[in-house]
Amino acid sequence: MRVSEVAVRNFRNWERAEVELAPGLTVVRGPVGAGKTSLLEAIYFGCVGRSCKTSNDREMVRFGADAARVVITTANGSVQHRLEAAVEVGRGKAFKVDGARRERLADAAERPLVSVFMPDRLELVKGAAGTRRAHLDALVTALWPTRQSTRAAYGRALVQRNSLVARARSGAAPASALAGWDRELARHAVALIADRTAALELASRTFAERAAQLGLPGSAEIAYKPRSSATTTEQFESELSAALENDLQRGFTTHGPHRDELSLRVAGRELRRYGSQGQQRLGLLALLLAERDALERERGSTPVLLLDDVLSELDVERRGRLVELLLDGGQALITTADPAAADIEAATPLVVNEGAIDA
Repeated sequence: MRVSEVAVRNFRNWERAEVELAPGLTVVRGPVGAGKTSLLEAIYFGCVGRSCKTSNDREMVRFGADAARVVITTANGSVQHRLEAAVEVGRGKAFKVDGARRERLADAAERPLVSVFMPDRLELVKGAAGTRRAHLDALVTALWPTRQSTRAAYGRALVQRNSLVARARSGAAPASALAGWDRELARHAVALIADRTAALELASRTFAERAAQLGLPGSAEIAYKPRSSATTTEQFESELSAALENDLQRGFTTHGPHRDELSLRVAGRELRRYGSQGQQRLGLLALLLAERDALERERGSTPVLLLDDVLSELDVERRGRLVELLLDGGQALITTADPAAADIEAATPLVVNEGAIDA
């Protein structure tokens, strides 16, 4: 499934724009500030129902306007669907699929899967572990949509147990009262760990290959590092009991998948600590491409790749390697301000300038 048409109104710096998109690689070229990144963000918003850049919906609305709207037409062979996403200042977001209102777009079977690279997403490689956990949980949801409730259920149980731990620490409740929430937390923790393990196993099958193809020096690997070794509810409960004294001293739950880590390593060294900016960029791209492979195998659908300013810190050879991989895959859009980087013979060009698109 791909995006065949995009129409935006009052989104970021775009007052109005409509464009048809080719099925393969499209290179979006234009000067800094022309709206290239905003076009990718609009496509993401129209497919997913949220921004890939901000948690403040108001920022998506063009200055001086009251609402922004994105309409996406998808194509899967001869089958088309229409996705509509709007955000109105003071009233929130609204979605439609083929004219029918929906509470969420992320759950819609009619939408394409979307994967995005933006320069600030390097935090996924070099930032806090929580960012990588959230990304891994998003991959689980993309692979198996019915499992998205597992992380939410674990989070709810964790909040309740933390509250009770704090009360027990202050003497307002007995430590024995934790038993019920230990069982609830353990049940969801074991399921969450299993989901994350399965998702990363699928992505790891081609991660090293993609990293090598992109020219990342040294053997590359990704690994999920859970804090727990439990495979049953009873085993996890035992681990919680062993950590209880530490929990009571610190006032919160110190053990569980909310403290797990996702590790990216090259030549045996952590990429987030020892990799250069360019190597971290290649590592992130390899991860996104490996996840695309996993989704294609598991879901039979290749995600649309939205790659913003991805070429700026790559040399000519690695740019060429990335382009080859993208041309060999599904639909992808790359933005660049460099006319030389945009000169890709097999790609479809889009020129963005002063709020207009020249296809």
